[in-house]
Amino acid sequence: MSAANGEPGRLVVAVLGIGTMGDAMARNIAKAGLGLQVWNRDSTAAEPLAGVGAVVCDTAAEACRGAGVVLTVLANERVVAEVMDKARDGLERDAVWLQCCTVSPEGSGRLAEQAAGFGVAYVEAPLLGTKEPAVAGTLTVLAAASWEGARERVRPVLEAVGERTIWLEGIGRPSGLKLAYNAWVLTTVEGIAEALTLADALGVDPSKVIDAITGSALDSAYVRSKGPRMISDDLDAPSFPLEAAAKDAGLIVEAARGAGLRLGIAEVVRDRLQSAARNGLGRADVAATYRQSRRAGTA
Repeated sequence: MSAANGEPGRLVVAVLGIGTMGDAMARNIAKAGLGLQVWNRDSTAAEPLAGVGAVVCDTAAEACRGAGVVLTVLANERVVAEVMDKARDGLERDAVWLQCCTVSPEGSGRLAEQAAGFGVAYVEAPLLGTKEPAVAGTLTVLAAASWEGARERVRPVLEAVGERTIWLEGIGRPSGLKLAYNAWVLTTVEGIAEALTLADALGVDPSKVIDAITGSALDSAYVRSKGPRMISDDLDAPSFPLEAAAKDAGLIVEAARGAGLRLGIAEVVRDRLQSAARNGLGRADVAATYRQSRRAGTA
């Protein structure tokens, strides 16, 4: 196991990608007492992590040197593959690549093949949760490993960033489960947005929709958190950026079609989110689909 700061046996984690999720996860890794080396394409996003003891690196390869676990929290499969190609010269021979970006099952298989070409173990680990659970360290991780021994290596990292890990057998299955989960999440968000829009159009206070749902069989924390944010238009500080949701919606539809399915609701939600992103809402929270619903004549 690699060492950091002259402490033999101390696990060092390289975090590549310091966005909303990467920053929160890196802070919890440092809080757990693990060694931390970070890299981000825009270094200004990574620099504040020096305050929690991280070594801020100029290149992805530099961040990986001496790291026993390399954690990727990047935008999409293409970016992940490109960054890891640039990082390969810094990978330790016994490193484990912990890949957390949401990708298709086939995409995860391609990344696993890339890891095998590097000679490192691969753990597929998409995340359930957004900014708030990432900050709190209460994410749920869906995981599968190319090598059984990798589970123990990444255990301290998973315990630092999440409260539950669901292990599955077979690379690709965690990504499949993540897409199924997100299909429900995105359907729920779009459903809330349209219910509130309809109530308003019919002369009903939209907040009464939330009141009616609260305590019913259809109640959920998501309704009670996203609904009021839609009504108050508090949508510009994203927990889950709409552009990321649109990307995931595209993956859901593509995966379904690859399995011989046509998911009518998922395809409509994908189109709505992609339209919202084109209309300048990509950096807002996914709940900003409510703004799209309220635009008369938009699709």
